[in-house]
Amino acid sequence: MFNSYLLDNPAVIFDNGSGLCKAGLSGELGPRQVISPVVGHPKLNTLLSEANQKKYFVGEKALYKYETLHLHYPIERGLVTEWDDMEKLWKYLFEWELRVKPCQQPVLMIEPSLNPRETREKMAEMMFETFNVPAFYLSNHAVAALYASASVTGLVVDSGDGVTCTVPIFEGYSLPHAVTKLYVAGKDITEHLTRLLLASGSTFPCILNKALVNDIKEKLCYVALEPEKKPCKKPDEVLTEYKLPDGNVIQIGDQLYKVPEILFAPDQLGIHNPGISKMVSSSIMKCDIDIQKNLFAEIVLSGGTTLFPGFEERLMKELEQLASRGTPLKITASPDRCFSAWIGASIVTSLSSFKQMWITSADFMEFGTYVVQRRCF
Repeated sequence: MFNSYLLDNPAVIFDNGSGLCKAGLSGELGPRQVISPVVGHPKLNTLLSEANQKKYFVGEKALYKYETLHLHYPIERGLVTEWDDMEKLWKYLFEWELRVKPCQQPVLMIEPSLNPRETREKMAEMMFETFNVPAFYLSNHAVAALYASASVTGLVVDSGDGVTCTVPIFEGYSLPHAVTKLYVAGKDITEHLTRLLLASGSTFPCILNKALVNDIKEKLCYVALEPEKKPCKKPDEVLTEYKLPDGNVIQIGDQLYKVPEILFAPDQLGIHNPGISKMVSSSIMKCDIDIQKNLFAEIVLSGGTTLFPGFEERLMKELEQLASRGTPLKITASPDRCFSAWIGASIVTSLSSFKQMWITSADFMEFGTYVVQRRCF
């Protein structure tokens, strides 16, 4: 039986990304736990006694034992693709990272824009039937990110590990008909950087694994304001040193700005889609003319892939060329925008007025999974 007093407990908030899964409790300044969304299953021929005793490993524990495990990534391009492993991931977060009983906590799940109906209903079904949560809600990722900037109307540029999208929002509701998506994001930049480094002719004393290339990307890559002028410089003027884990030092050149360029010019990967600046303009122009100026005047960056130095300045420069003359432009780039959607969800679930938004277990019993279509926009 549903107990309304449980709605007074802090809500568990999950932001399930392709590259990172963030989890924590409402009212807190940031997620308590940030883990890699990976589940490792022991190989049949493993000789490690610990691996034989445990059925699976989650997150960094799985990555640490990668040689003895089959690694499964249940989220691809922002969407859940393997539900059994996703259940294991949530179970681990509930029990071992957050140390809460799901039957006593409301749960808010942050979802990507244009999340398929089947996925939304499956999430609700799993939370209520498998984890017995007292209440549940689905919040749009971009809307939550906009809340974190204290706005309810604006355009969110969201780029994480698996997907980049532009989402116009009016009075707290996303406008699905104007959402644009580009399947070029953090993982593609990492893969592209790996290819360029290997093609550069440089010799690397250690293996160029994903973690190493990610580190180079996050520490050294940047977005050039005028990439077409960069080739004018001599090669030795753009070399940057990077110290490898084994102590050796390598020098990296123009790959550092060429790699993030695929966000602005995806045709460099053979993907014939508009770049991120044209995506912003296109999304806004699909909206009612009466709100277009409001959207240009409140552009909010969200997601770790927008953290590259120069990203904000390059986007502003190109939007000034795309927007009508005299259009007010403002870009908000919070330093913690990697977690902005989670932070926004934490803020909104802390409000007393949010209690009426929850889908309770009683609602689920009465209306079934379709209730998320009626209540979560």
